[in-house]
Amino acid sequence: MSHHYSGPDYGFPHGDARLDLTDLYAFPKPGDVGKSILIMNVHPSEGVNPPGPSTDEPFSSEAIYELKIDTDGDAVADIAYRVRFSSSEGGAQTATVRRIEGEEAAGTGDGGRTIIEGAPVSTGLDSRVTEAGDYRFFAGWRSDPFFFDTMGALNNLTFTGDDFFTGKDVCCIVLEVPNSALGPNKIGLWHRSLDGVTGKWVQADRGALPSQSVFLTGDHKAEYLAAEPKDDARFIAAFAHSLEHTGGYTKEEATRVATTLLPDILYYDPTRPAAYPNNGRKLTDDVMDGFIFILSNGKITGDNVGPHKDLLASFPYVGPPHKTRFVELEAA
Repeated sequence: MSHHYSGPDYGFPHGDARLDLTDLYAFPKPGDVGKSILIMNVHPSEGVNPPGPSTDEPFSSEAIYELKIDTDGDAVADIAYRVRFSSSEGGAQTATVRRIEGEEAAGTGDGGRTIIEGAPVSTGLDSRVTEAGDYRFFAGWRSDPFFFDTMGALNNLTFTGDDFFTGKDVCCIVLEVPNSALGPNKIGLWHRSLDGVTGKWVQADRGALPSQSVFLTGDHKAEYLAAEPKDDARFIAAFAHSLEHTGGYTKEEATRVATTLLPDILYYDPTRPAAYPNNGRKLTDDVMDGFIFILSNGKITGDNVGPHKDLLASFPYVGPPHKTRFVELEAA
């Protein structure tokens, strides 16, 4: 479960499914070498603890959904895109996207230069896309593109090829960005959700690489989710301990492997084709086979589950949801 169910005991962070980050994708726009597609997925439609459906409301109006971008390799954000949602009568939502550069990008807050405002959130089968300058934006319910035998993973890595995410939905934030806005070099990406329900912004979830916070943090999960990539070296010992236990690694080998998994950043060069884990991540990349191989120390090579067939060839690239929900805001 990539980054699904990253809260305590495979639950939701802060008990709120809308704050649960699931997957981060970055790949060149098909047919346009000058742009990239960045996708932050959040809010699984189904939980495992407790089991059952989550809320129909896509995003929290008391949260910030943030994409962090490191342009110089120091694991500190130099650019950030912050997305906030407002609700209107009847359950419809709209989104505002702000861009922040420089030192403020590494901080916390809801400021920044507004690049998209009043974008309607999709809850039905049609994708409601907003264009603003060189940017294109989508937010709303879609078919969850992640594929994995979750119940097999929870059953001591005994896989049966049953894709838990078939027929499941997720909320997607899709941003088409000109590469000129990302800088000239390879970048590092991660996403995070901030919970403001108490009146103060608190980081509820964060991550970039699939499943690490779910399977490798051990007793340090809460600390890990609240931390930042620049401080991830302090979790090497926790990752190594989990690898020793699950994969039978020696302490030295587990430490070496754990070091390669941190910081929790997805590296992406827009000038090269995307292919996880070497460069970004496409919607069809089988990230879990690689993770299972590492987790089991090569004893298990995959879960016999493959990519979903409902992906789109054009923006927003993620397939339509399996269920329609709230009434949508009518276009102005």
